[in-house]
Order: sequence, then structure tokens, then C-alpha cells
Amino acid sequence: MSVLVGAEAPDFTAKAVFKNDIREITLSDYRGKYVVLFFYPLDFTFVCPTELHAFQARLQEFNDLNTEVLACSVDSEFCHKAWLETPKAQGGIEGVEYGVISDLTGDIAFDYDVLSEDGVAYRGLFLIDREGMVQHQVVNNLPLGRSVDEALRMVRALQHHEENGEVCPADWNESKEAIQTTTESVAEYLVKQ
Repeated sequence: MSVLVGAEAPDFTAKAVFKNDIREITLSDYRGKYVVLFFYPLDFTFVCPTELHAFQARLQEFNDLNTEVLACSVDSEFCHKAWLETPKAQGGIEGVEYGVISDLTGDIAFDYDVLSEDGVAYRGLFLIDREGMVQHQVVNNLPLGRSVDEALRMVRALQHHEENGEVCPADWNESKEAIQTTTESVAEYLVKQ
């Protein structure tokens, strides 16, 4: 398993579906924005639609943080489009507005080291900063859905660090204190806890 944190995010050009629109995108075109790129195994499955809808429900929060959300699986753009046209009551992802990327060859999942031996992607999530560097990654096995709250928390923590120079301790959120990179600051923080 590769750790991509601290490295440039592997660039790619691929077809993506945005609602009813199929278009070609290139990851590096998103420079200047934060990107949450998440992989999921397959369309028309079980945990996957819960995750895609969960990200959609919080999409405005990501947008408010200058963050693009992109999903990716090894299905074709036509399969994505069909799933996007399928109502929730039938297990579909109708209403999802962010881009759903087609990785039919598995090359993107391979480059991010989340391609399973069965040829589908594990549930990998990568937070990419405005310069295209991976700042956070997490990979879950197929039956384990991920936390959208945690993805948002990580975007906020990264932005807090960039804006204030402070580091974010365990379970940090914007209502909690961050710390300076000094022994005194961490000691003061620990005493308060």
C-alpha cells in the first residue's frame, strides 16, 4: 500500500458524469481548489449509494470550503449515467450533482493504489490541496462505509493550519483550540484537557 501523503496527486484525464452531462476532466485543472477524491467499488451496489448520497447531502459545506468533491469507480460513464438516473427508491443516486469519474481500465485506482485484486477500488479517500499535493488519505475495505464528517473535518483542519500556522490536535474541530508548534503550547493544551 502506497502512502501518497506529501506527494503530488497522480494526475489523470477521464470521462466524468455531472448530473446528465458527460465530459472529460483532468485532475490538475482543479489546481487552486481543494479536492476530495473518493473511490468506491461499483455502481448499483449496496454501501456505495449511501456514501454518494451522504457526500451530496453535505456538498454545500464542501463548496463553501472551496472544495471540489469527485467520486470514482471502475464503471463506464454510461453506467454512471444510468445510476444517476435511477431514483433513490430503487437504490440509485439520482440527485447527486458532483462529478462521478469513469475508471473503466482501473488505471486511476491503480495509480492511487486502491485497486483490489478483484479489479474494483477499495474505499479510498484523498484530500488534495490547492497545489495538487495529497494531504490526507484513508482506505477502507469494501464493506466499511466512510465518514463524511471526518472528510469535512480534515478539510477544515488543513485550511486552519494553512491560514493560522497552528497544528490541529486529536479530534480537533473549528470550535476547539489548535496549538502552536512549541513545547509550551502543547503543554498548555494538554493541561487544559
